[in-house]
Amino acid sequence: MVALAGMLALAVAMGVGRFAFTPLLPMMLADGVVTLAGGSWLATANYIGYLLGALACTALPWVARGWYARWHPARLARAGLIATVLLTAAMALPLPGAWPALRFAAGVASAFVLLNIAAWCMVRLAVLGRPALGALIFCGPGVGIALTGFLTSAMVAAHWRAASGWAAFSVLALLLCALVWPVVHGRAATAGAHAPGAAAARPAASVAARALHALAYGLSGLGYIVTATFLPVIARGALPAGSPWPDLFWPIFGVAVAVGAAGSARAPAHWDRRWLLLACYVLQALGIAVGLWWPTPPGFALGSVLLGLPFTAITFFGLQEARRLWPASADSFASLVTAVYGVGQIAGPPLAAALVAGSGEALGFARALTLAAAALGLGVGLYALSAWCWPVGQRR
Repeated sequence: MVALAGMLALAVAMGVGRFAFTPLLPMMLADGVVTLAGGSWLATANYIGYLLGALACTALPWVARGWYARWHPARLARAGLIATVLLTAAMALPLPGAWPALRFAAGVASAFVLLNIAAWCMVRLAVLGRPALGALIFCGPGVGIALTGFLTSAMVAAHWRAASGWAAFSVLALLLCALVWPVVHGRAATAGAHAPGAAAARPAASVAARALHALAYGLSGLGYIVTATFLPVIARGALPAGSPWPDLFWPIFGVAVAVGAAGSARAPAHWDRRWLLLACYVLQALGIAVGLWWPTPPGFALGSVLLGLPFTAITFFGLQEARRLWPASADSFASLVTAVYGVGQIAGPPLAAALVAGSGEALGFARALTLAAAALGLGVGLYALSAWCWPVGQRR
């Protein structure tokens, strides 16, 4: 129940609060309520909110200890879920001037839910003796993406307007929250679960190792975000008008995300997470390349699968690596690397919009995707360097 509640919480915060915008963007463009450049800035506002939300989660345990003691992770996650429902519903209002602020606030809420629900669930599962179920939590974004993607396909077929889509997704988020609420409450750990001796048993890695992980993890934010923001738009531009496929690639991506997250649970605990992250980056780079080289329904479908399979597995392995590198400050360091990831995300949409404005839609998106794949390639090199310099179990 703990793992399933965490999964549904992330389905709300990530699948709806962050990524429902992706399948709804073509509908908003068709309705004439936003331009491609305006849509990219709405996406960027959301990613800036995600960055600042992650930074806030990093700072809270240090600068507001008394307040944080009362607002522990379960309460913070609940607050983020309530905010996500309300902010999603507000996007249905005909107030385009307020949309950037709403998307910004939704990004803050999604970061609070991700980091706090992950912290609460992982500690709770460890107390229950079932830590391997933690990977199930990270199926949540894929479940949410698949649900919103398939629902959007039905909305397009029924000629719904984008405002109706936002309203429907707020109802979906509310229903999922009702399933989460009875489970996520109270403190995750029993007394002594975070005893100082537990952290002391695993000394922190060097500052250089931690910095390299943060940088490499941040590159994955740039690596996936162009596709995750514009996939339906890119597919519509590449395929013949009237093709039913562009609305299906996003839910295909979501299903692959859920499958990949579930599969990551099978990774043995003694495997070096940096090599797993390296393999995930290679898969995502191949997914981008397939869509560029083979812009057909099979090519976009295969690219969506390759990009989706490692998507939340990267988050799962990245947070595990953060806890290994700095066990005494695991939650704060996890928030910090998530913030660096957020910086990568922020750069993607305006970069793509600028390239499209300067080179046309097809060439502009191709260049943006090439840069995204290059960022993933650099991340591969950084994790290989880290694994060579600081082998697990050795000090070098």
